[in-house]
Amino acid sequence: MSPSETERPSGADSSADPAPGALPAVAPQLRALRRQASLTLETAARAAGLSPAHLSRLETGQRQPSLPMLLALARVYGTTVSELLGETVAERDSVIRAADMEPTAAGGWTYWQAGAPGRGMQALRVHVPHGSQGDIVRVHPGEEWLHVLRGRLRLRLGDTTHRLAAGDSAHFDSLTPHRIAAEDHDGVELLFVHTLLQSPTAALCLGPTPGDLS
Repeated sequence: MSPSETERPSGADSSADPAPGALPAVAPQLRALRRQASLTLETAARAAGLSPAHLSRLETGQRQPSLPMLLALARVYGTTVSELLGETVAERDSVIRAADMEPTAAGGWTYWQAGAPGRGMQALRVHVPHGSQGDIVRVHPGEEWLHVLRGRLRLRLGDTTHRLAAGDSAHFDSLTPHRIAAEDHDGVELLFVHTLLQSPTAALCLGPTPGDLS
């Protein structure tokens, strides 16, 4: 449930690098996380769509990674871009109170954060109005799980359309092209969890914001 973007590392090996020294913490982190994952240089590079020589230069600080490279390597090592950058995450509350869930609108939908930010998974409560974003096809890395709380949902996965009622759930690979729409005029309310990697261009799986639609 994210904009129709696909953040894949295709062509990442030839991407322009930032200025030397821009990300000093990355090189040692890349090597340490690869060894922690028990991956050889060749295996990790192949999985990330890079050449072994290029990954070696990243690990020694001779080159700096672009955002697509960081996303690809985070996926391979089972971590987040923040950890690759050596950032420390402040301690987060384990409990999110209903009173603290502020509604936010995006592209006609309304969502409430139901989980802590910066985690490997993002949990949301979402209200999808009738006729909103039903024609938007979404394709992005990760997995999605949704549960219908109220109303009826039309979920299209690839070439197959599913109709879900209150109490029904779906769990799917979000690289499968998917569309979501409310069947009822009152809309549909969902619980939604996804494992989309954190990045400035894909913070939420909610389709375009009003500014993107203008």
